[in-house]
Amino acid sequence: MSSDVSESPIAESVVLTDAPEVVAEPAAPLRLQGPTAYAIGLAVILADQLVKQWILYGFQLPALGSVEVLGPFHLTMVWNQGVSFGLFRGEAEWVRWALAAFSLGVAGFLAVWARRVERPILGVAIGLVLGGAIGNLIDRVRFGAVADFIDFKALGFPWVFNIADSAISVGVVLLLIDSLRRDARS
Repeated sequence: MSSDVSESPIAESVVLTDAPEVVAEPAAPLRLQGPTAYAIGLAVILADQLVKQWILYGFQLPALGSVEVLGPFHLTMVWNQGVSFGLFRGEAEWVRWALAAFSLGVAGFLAVWARRVERPILGVAIGLVLGGAIGNLIDRVRFGAVADFIDFKALGFPWVFNIADSAISVGVVLLLIDSLRRDARS
């Protein structure tokens, strides 16, 4: 008989049952954010176009010019022939179509990029910018300019803007936040 306890069937079972059981949890599967980005983009487009439809034809803001809503907030009709917030303004017809083509290119790039995105904040950011770009593109093609109407000039904010511009601005801020968070983890 051997005096080695490790060969004993009883000792072997004791060793196995006393050892903590280590179970590796499977890594969470990566979830692509394309559907989220597309849904947010579609929601921005619908909200932007429905509000513009009401501003132009229901409320008839072009005939009213500017209306005080509450304190420093006004609805003021501005036809923006430039890019967001009136930058790079141009009266020529070729500028309209160049900006429309640029918006279409940006939207196409973002739509392709969204299919590969795995970080939720980046999916939201891309959806906001994508929807805003398409919302303003629709105006540019339809009217030759973008319908802007949200006015906080009384607070010193020099631009009149719309829902699409707001979505683009928030989306760009989220893109920067996502980039800074990634850099901090690296």
